Amino acid sequence: MENIDAPDVLPVILGGDIGAYSLARAFHEAYGIVPLVLSQAACHMCGDSSILVNRVVPHLERPAVLLSTLANTAECFSDRPLLLLGCGDWYVRLIVENRAVLEKSFIIPYIGEDLLNRLTEKDRFYELCAEVGVPAPRTVVFDASADGDDPAAVILPFPFPVVAKPASSAAYHYADFPGKQKVFFLRDAAELRATLAAVQSSRYEGKFLIQEMIPGDDTSMRILTTYSDQNGKVRFTSFGQTLLEDMRPMGVGNPLAIVSRTDETIVAEAARLLEAVGYTGFANFDIKVDPRDGSHRFFEINTRLGRSNYYVTAAGDNVARWLMDDLVLGRPLPEGLTIARGESLYTVAPKAILLDYIRDDALRREVRGLYALGRDADPLDYPAEKSLRRRLYPLVFAFRQWKTCRAAMADKRAREKAVEDLEGAEPFSGRGKKGTVPCGDSERVASASSEPSLSDGLTARAKAAS
Repeated sequence: MENIDAPDVLPVILGGDIGAYSLARAFHEAYGIVPLVLSQAACHMCGDSSILVNRVVPHLERPAVLLSTLANTAECFSDRPLLLLGCGDWYVRLIVENRAVLEKSFIIPYIGEDLLNRLTEKDRFYELCAEVGVPAPRTVVFDASADGDDPAAVILPFPFPVVAKPASSAAYHYADFPGKQKVFFLRDAAELRATLAAVQSSRYEGKFLIQEMIPGDDTSMRILTTYSDQNGKVRFTSFGQTLLEDMRPMGVGNPLAIVSRTDETIVAEAARLLEAVGYTGFANFDIKVDPRDGSHRFFEINTRLGRSNYYVTAAGDNVARWLMDDLVLGRPLPEGLTIARGESLYTVAPKAILLDYIRDDALRREVRGLYALGRDADPLDYPAEKSLRRRLYPLVFAFRQWKTCRAAMADKRAREKAVEDLEGAEPFSGRGKKGTVPCGDSERVASASSEPSLSDGLTARAKAAS
């Protein structure tokens, strides 16, 4: 923990997952700051932590609840600058939509609503990619509103299997229907029609995208994190290769393990896109490399730090410092473009599971080497934690992941093999509708019956951490 020139700012983090904890850890590592984390449900990961204060607020994703909670927080800490951060698309959208109210009390590190819509509505994002010359997958747009397109009338210019997903992740968060998944991998027209009909009968009123399948397993995925200054200039990038993704239906696309990489072509394309629209703050891109020819496609952009944001901090570029220097302290950022070149292995997956999944011998040897050199980083395993129960939590977390992921791995491999046989190509990271199990979620626990005030809790933890 550096704890150098610690500013008096209080980060207020919305969320309760690994991403929220990782972000809180980044602030604590850099400055010794004890952030406030507001969560919808209690969990040992945040609830037992001594490097943050966790307040559980049921239904925090509801606008009225969120605004009321943040108003209370602003009143409680009226003597400190407050930096508001959302670890979820729906939180970021609520912050942006209510900027006029919130920015009176909080520093808001996010873009405006019009640009948010243009980037996070994936069909519009792909239009932007085409405009600036950034490669993206071929896509058919389906109107999923109740009186929208007919699922039986959809015609695709590419073969099955296909990928189907919502154009708006934030709006899809509130949809509820049997068999809901974050991303669907569909084998034929019958599955496509059934899926589109189910989505259309839900509360989701946006667009749904059907895309060509790009072959390749999880190791074909790439992740890119960028930071753009207040003038819209990209000043920092951190690139990585995904090794294994979350296996849960609603966890698809969340990396469980990432190894640091560099790719100046992809960085240049992302910078061209971001600077074309005047983007500011952190962004996170999902990209896939086609193993058939080495080409790549940009799948989506998150207008925030991703769930696996600690891969950036672990490689030597603490994400909190970019926010603090640019938005809070007003310090000049390093000249030009900083490209992260640190070597590290970010992982929240059990070592045995990760090594078993990686099929490429050279990549497996590289990962083993990083373990041997001690360059692996688990964001949950933080020596600064004081509570014995919290210090033991990473072991419990890893054991439960190992136990549940074994069954999921067998199912994952079977589905990848089935699609490989069907397509006659390399295996890809497809996931079916059945047989998946929880893998990597925070355990929920009962809230404490009595809770100290927020300011008391932050003060006590700050003293304990110093």
